[in-house]
Amino acid sequence: MAKLKIRGKDLEKIGYPRGSKVASLAINVMMRHYKKNNKNFVISLLEKIAKTPENYTEDEILRQIAEQFTEPEETVLEQHDNGEEISLIHPNQIPDYKTYGSRHIAPAARQQMDVAMRLPVATGGALMADAHAGYGLPIGGVLAVENAVIPYGVGMDIGCRMCLSIFDIPADYLKHHRHQLTLGLKENTRFGNRHFDKTNPPEILDRHEFREIQTVKKLKDKAWRQFGSSGSGNHFVEFGVVEITEPDNGLGLETKPYLALLSHSGSRGFGATIAQTYTRIAKEQCRLPKAAQHLAWLNLDSEAGMEYWLAMNLAGDYASACHHEIHRRLSLSFGENPIAVVENHHNFAWKETLPTGETAIVHRKGATPAGKGVLGVIPGSMTAPGFIVRGKGNPASINSASHGAGRQMSRTKAKASFSGKEMKQALRKAGVKLIGGGIDEIPMAYKDIHQVMAAQTELVDVLGTFLPKIVRMDR
Repeated sequence: MAKLKIRGKDLEKIGYPRGSKVASLAINVMMRHYKKNNKNFVISLLEKIAKTPENYTEDEILRQIAEQFTEPEETVLEQHDNGEEISLIHPNQIPDYKTYGSRHIAPAARQQMDVAMRLPVATGGALMADAHAGYGLPIGGVLAVENAVIPYGVGMDIGCRMCLSIFDIPADYLKHHRHQLTLGLKENTRFGNRHFDKTNPPEILDRHEFREIQTVKKLKDKAWRQFGSSGSGNHFVEFGVVEITEPDNGLGLETKPYLALLSHSGSRGFGATIAQTYTRIAKEQCRLPKAAQHLAWLNLDSEAGMEYWLAMNLAGDYASACHHEIHRRLSLSFGENPIAVVENHHNFAWKETLPTGETAIVHRKGATPAGKGVLGVIPGSMTAPGFIVRGKGNPASINSASHGAGRQMSRTKAKASFSGKEMKQALRKAGVKLIGGGIDEIPMAYKDIHQVMAAQTELVDVLGTFLPKIVRMDR
């Protein structure tokens, strides 16, 4: 195998200025972690990172390159405090928090949660059964704080969510119309840096925040360009079979199989830039020890805190509008409207009343809202079922549940551990057709969703299942 060689002139052609910090970093990272790959693959990957850095900010290896392309734009705020050094509370004094499915959670995720609970503003927390190490707050972490919001506690992909449409069509429609549904997915979805040509801006772009918040105003063109598309990584749009198992399901559905459409994505580059911008401001105003620096917060009484809160809510609504556009296009492709829709987001912060009666800002980074009677969708993997759930409102979890099966293997490790042949075998065995996708999303990289669900019977009731059959992801 020829030795990988990358030169500055190769990178300059794809947006890495010759002699720059990001060019040197890119060469070092690729030579260390991707030296067994061919040059065309590596150059193509680096070009994707340069064009859509927001899709790589949670990748263990590639995020250090991506972050060089996601420097926040200048904010409307002209001055910040120099920031006060803030100490974490002693580990022996942190509030107790509940961990679900603890024997399947890696120590790194628990350590991150312990650090989050040491913040002086923290009032409660919980770790969900799908938890794994993230950036700042672990994915699967729930954190309640007093009168503050933590941009990285929400995460880069603000408002990332699930949206499920159920159609009054028998499940065997999938068998007889597989080609039509496959074609519909190819024609009516876009991922990564591929977008639709559009003429009429959606209603969400008329929101006052696009006029009143300078950071948001600068992102309006990006939001319009990416509207109705999905991110890379683990984001998907898929047709499958919903099996309603609970007669009292709150959806007015009979207990039988249905054709269904499920999507997973967030607020795209729009939300990622908001997260980067206000995380920088939070770090300037709230100087924490290195272990907790990504958990810097903004006081909600401050101008920056109020701005981020408004921008975060806008990004959540934008993510929802993107899902609705995807479902609208696909519904039109086969001439049916859904008879039921279930939607929930899992990267967000909510103002809620805790069981103590106190009001707190509850951050759910990769966790599903599960207040009493609240409906949600918890996916498995592309070969495992997802679950339609109804929250029980358990105060120990701060009204939360897992947001999926959770990764048990990083993307880099999955690529090194499995082959394309093994991926095809797993899909064939499950009867799943995959359009796009990569080995980093191989089902074996995820935890057993049945174990995750068994660990949270106190948190949700299961109303039904969703089994993927035709899956569309980024290439």
